[in-house]
Amino acid sequence: MASRGKTETSKLKQNLEEQLDRLMQQLQDLEECREELEADEYEETKKETLEQLGEFNDSLKKIMSGNMTLVDELSGMQLAIQAAISQAFKTPEVIRLFAKKQPGQLRTRLAEMDRDLMVGKLERDVYTQQKLEILTALRKLGEKLTADDEAFLSTNAGAALSQFEKVSSDLDAPLRHLMRL
Repeated sequence: MASRGKTETSKLKQNLEEQLDRLMQQLQDLEECREELEADEYEETKKETLEQLGEFNDSLKKIMSGNMTLVDELSGMQLAIQAAISQAFKTPEVIRLFAKKQPGQLRTRLAEMDRDLMVGKLERDVYTQQKLEILTALRKLGEKLTADDEAFLSTNAGAALSQFEKVSSDLDAPLRHLMRL
C-alpha cells in the first residue's frame, strides 16, 4: 500500500512538471515569435497562457492543502508560477530552471550571458533584466550569492522583482508551518 502511494505521488509530480514545462514552453515560444504576431494576437495569447498558469497555480494550492507529502516538491513550482503571473520574471527559461530547482544550470546561463555581453551578442538592458531574474531565483533557491551579485541586485532590482520577493515570502510562512505539522 505504501509503495502505491509513492508511485501515485511520483506520477502526479511528473504530470505537474510536464504541465508546467508545457506552459513555460508556450510562453517562451510566444516571446520568440513576438515579431511575427499582430500585437493584439500576442497580447491575447499571452493573457490566455497567464490565465492557464493561474488555474494551474490554483490546482497546486488545492493539492498542497490536502497532501503534505507533495508540499515541498510543489512549493517551487508554485513560486515559479507566481513569478510568471506577477511578471517578475520575463524569461520563461529562467522560470523553468527555477521551478525545477536547478541552480547549476542557472549559474551556467549567467556565465553564458556574461560572455554574450562581452562579445556584443546581448544588449545591456536584456542582460540586466535576465541577470536580475537569475540572481533572484538563485537567492530563492537558497544559493549563496557573491557580494558583487548582492550589490547588483540592490542596485537594479525593480518593483516586479520586489513584489515577487514579497509574494514568495508570504508563501514561505504557511509552508514552514505545514512542514512543522
